[in-house]
Amino acid sequence: MNKDSFIWWDWVGRHTAQIQSATYEHLRLTLIAVAVGFALSLVLAAIALRVRWTFTPIAGFAGLLYTIPSLALFAFLLPITGFNTLTSEIGLVSYTLAIFIRNIVAGVDSVPPDVVNAANGMGYQPIRRFVTVDLPLAAPAIVAALRIATVTTVGLVTVTGLIGQGGYGAFIDSGLSRDFSTEIVVGGGLSVIMAVGLDTLLVGAERLVTPWKPRPGKR
Repeated sequence: MNKDSFIWWDWVGRHTAQIQSATYEHLRLTLIAVAVGFALSLVLAAIALRVRWTFTPIAGFAGLLYTIPSLALFAFLLPITGFNTLTSEIGLVSYTLAIFIRNIVAGVDSVPPDVVNAANGMGYQPIRRFVTVDLPLAAPAIVAALRIATVTTVGLVTVTGLIGQGGYGAFIDSGLSRDFSTEIVVGGGLSVIMAVGLDTLLVGAERLVTPWKPRPGKR
């Protein structure tokens, strides 16, 4: 094993189980944060669409959370919630809200007025119309938000390694503290691969849920 090597492949081979465990943990933290953030954002967006004056304070607060540096937010939460998954998820969910809320509202606002009027004329109640008409037609904007939020969250999960929550961030933190490039490369490289993989899956999902959307190169 050459200590001057940028990456020690035998170290990777000996730590396969740890890498698999970190992959599961990283993916779990990411999916929980995106799912919870999306659910909360749906409720908040529905309120903002129903009571228009609430959009500014809701979007403003979500935007304020998004501007807080991740390390500062986790440092603020630690004395309150401790070194646990809850701390990680509160921080991760907070960063998804601004992305989701604005895109959901923008997507619903882009629904053609004649479609909205037709649904109203058919007796659709606001909640039913929101779920069965507005959201499906707003799917492109919503999937775009999902892609941004997911890729962003994959990156932010690496920061949770600093508060002992595992994932690929644990490798990066350990590699930096020991000046061991292999762990840094493994943690960073796998984070990129996961982000690209999840984004690719969401692109495929968008094609499935929006078959009517024009595709580049197709007429």
